[in-house]
Amino acid sequence: MGSAPSRPDRTAEHVMGSAAVDHPVSGVGDAPRTIQYVPDTVTRAVKLLVSGSFGVGKTTFVGSVSEIRPLRTEETITEASVGIDDMAGLPHKATTTVAMDFGRITLNPRLALYLFGTPGQQRFLPLWEELARGALGALVLVDTRRLERADDTLAMLEQHGVPYSVAVNQFDGSPRFPLGEVREALDLAAHTPLTAIDARDRTSCLNALITLVESGVLRGKSTARAPESSSHPMEFHP
Repeated sequence: MGSAPSRPDRTAEHVMGSAAVDHPVSGVGDAPRTIQYVPDTVTRAVKLLVSGSFGVGKTTFVGSVSEIRPLRTEETITEASVGIDDMAGLPHKATTTVAMDFGRITLNPRLALYLFGTPGQQRFLPLWEELARGALGALVLVDTRRLERADDTLAMLEQHGVPYSVAVNQFDGSPRFPLGEVREALDLAAHTPLTAIDARDRTSCLNALITLVESGVLRGKSTARAPESSSHPMEFHP
């Protein structure tokens, strides 16, 4: 990819090329999939976070896009969460990530992305900070039904100098707004990549990752919301 400018018209199929064929994915869930080693052609590996508030679809996203069986650390939500985890707007959520999700995707023959899904609860903040070490960027998932809950995630990424893009996870039955209105509500800078996805759909998830990787955000040129430049710029050299 080098230092080529962003090409928003490129689709997942165009960028992945043969990698999309060499590393098939069965889809969402725990369907059998063949574990593949990183191809010999890969010369660059990048650590990315998949972040967002509690119940925004991070585990589903990693499971949809990973070419290997994703590592998950989900546990059943019990009464011990009452009064600690905010379950408002999530009446059907029965499990939660207590450590991280992990997956890998060979985005093109030379570039592999290692995806670390972060827990969304505030009580796991120390773990979140550890996962952020060495990350060159983050994809932040947001839910239009609970848009204000993205503020904590965005603030933490900015505090730690981690560049990010944002993807609106379009849940069934959730209100749909023009991306310009979402950008304004989140107070995102004009250069911050913003896309819409369905975390269950592999193609839309891949396109969100491509948008992040091909944007100037990962090259440490600027921050995503704060008017001041980051004190910990990230360099990106695919």
